[in-house]
Amino acid sequence: MPTRPRKILLVYPSIPPDTYWSFSYALRLARKKCAMPPLGLLTVAGLMPDDVELRLIDMNFQPLRTADIEWADLVFLSAMLIQQKALHRIAARCRRLNTPVVAGGPYPSTAPEEMVDVDHVLCGEVETLMPTFLADYARGRARRVYAPPPPPDLAHTPLPRFDLLDLKAYASMAVQYSRGCPFHCEFCDIWQRFGNRPRLKAVPQAIAELESLYRLGWRGPVFIVDDNFIGNRRRVKTELLPALARWQRRRGNPFRFYTEASVDLAEDDDLMTAMVAAGFHEVFVGIETPSPRSLAETGKHQNLRGDLAAAIRRIQRAGLEVMGGFIVGFDSDGEEIFDRQMTFIQNNAIPQAMVGLLTALPGTRLFQRLQGEGRLRSQASGNNTHVFQTNFHPRMGDAKLTSGYRRLLSDLYGNNLRNYFQRCNHLLDNLGPRELDDRVPSWREGMILLRSLLRQPFTPYGWQYLKFLARNLTRHADRFSQAVKYSIVGHHFHRITRELLKCEKAAAVLECIYERLRDQLPAGEKQSATSPPVADALVVSAWQWSQAALADARRRIESLHEDFRDDLLQQYAIVAEKVWNLFRPFAGELCRHNAGRH
Repeated sequence: MPTRPRKILLVYPSIPPDTYWSFSYALRLARKKCAMPPLGLLTVAGLMPDDVELRLIDMNFQPLRTADIEWADLVFLSAMLIQQKALHRIAARCRRLNTPVVAGGPYPSTAPEEMVDVDHVLCGEVETLMPTFLADYARGRARRVYAPPPPPDLAHTPLPRFDLLDLKAYASMAVQYSRGCPFHCEFCDIWQRFGNRPRLKAVPQAIAELESLYRLGWRGPVFIVDDNFIGNRRRVKTELLPALARWQRRRGNPFRFYTEASVDLAEDDDLMTAMVAAGFHEVFVGIETPSPRSLAETGKHQNLRGDLAAAIRRIQRAGLEVMGGFIVGFDSDGEEIFDRQMTFIQNNAIPQAMVGLLTALPGTRLFQRLQGEGRLRSQASGNNTHVFQTNFHPRMGDAKLTSGYRRLLSDLYGNNLRNYFQRCNHLLDNLGPRELDDRVPSWREGMILLRSLLRQPFTPYGWQYLKFLARNLTRHADRFSQAVKYSIVGHHFHRITRELLKCEKAAAVLECIYERLRDQLPAGEKQSATSPPVADALVVSAWQWSQAALADARRRIESLHEDFRDDLLQQYAIVAEKVWNLFRPFAGELCRHNAGRH
């Protein structure tokens, strides 16, 4: 009979390393294992009673051992959509070892029906839900699925248990100040999950989280993970930012902040000045597209209120780098959109431009609209920056969308990174003054530079890299650490893009093999007892070609970096099976041929 759990294991599934946002290749040069910690699970840990023993396993760099699962009374899993496969693998392991599993977070909350290998699903925000679940579990009455509770006041959010982390493993820490966004973008599920009225923590709560990180020894980047940091602009400007600036001065400016915000940030000079004074260096902005028609189509009206390019320049002049999110594949997009996106990104000095295909996420208005139009063809994978096919039928057509997207990625981060370093140069020229630019570089930053110099000059983009460093050592000596950071981030983008384009080519080859055989052997799928037999020579020739082509495709896949092989190997197995099914009606001809050879 269940009793109150005394030992709880918190497990964060691995995120695929073959994505732009993983920064996996840059992390290796920085000697870090992971970009940032699982803030959701750390917050869940803070909700646990004091007498519960906790362990955290982040599978992005730590193995999950059988002994860990056997130790626990309960295993808690949290996952985004992109982690769905990893979540189910962990849940299956726990089930085999008879350890109950509780799942929550974005993916389980939107698809509780898929949690077939999970004992309990906690949907939505769990601050007020967790005590109820723990009490139900102790009485043996825990429900299979708990519906999302009303959005909690963030005053109920506990201090995250940062003490459970191996701080040295991470490149950045993460904290949260607010939830919710006031806008209604069609493709976004944030405002539908967290509401249009942003809920904020009290300033003492936010400062207490930073103080906790400081006392544990953290120094460096801190990501404020709010989906729109300025959702409540007045309170951010008048309450939080002045308090952050005072705390930073008192502690000797230990943190460099970055966050996400809507482009209307550019409308408020005082707000941007206050952000820079508090130690903000970067802001991620959902720009999406330079096409007004596509912005109107998706309900991104905040991006239509003024000149997008001018807004980006104002944010940069204030001292904030703009990291941009971009999307191609809107219904309003024509074939010219790829060149327009490239021109916009290049002219506006956005080095870190995350460009993905439009994806219909469950629970969004886009998903509902496309479902009603009969255009959905699969569930979303949770990643739109390393796949070459949408999960719906695009108006542009798959071939044109894939070809244009491939070319856009190559122009942004391919070849010798000339375009990328050019954007970095323009950004460093454009940036206004900001906090910490004139600080003395740390020994750790010196070691990153040394590792960079030992590796990057010998890459395909080595000459562009050396020119970039030399230029900015002379022109922007006070920002040279930033230039080094752009160098290693560029290394990641280059490696990811090169491997992704190889993957896409290998996938296209596999599909071509099947399509060519299907055209050569049309009777293979339709032949009946009264149909004339296909000539033995044609069958044998096609079979021999198919085996040679599949072997060549297999060699292509195995030449890829190991991080990129798994999905392609699965696709290879599917295509090989489909090819065999084409030849199955002609097994007799093939057997006679093989017998004749011997």
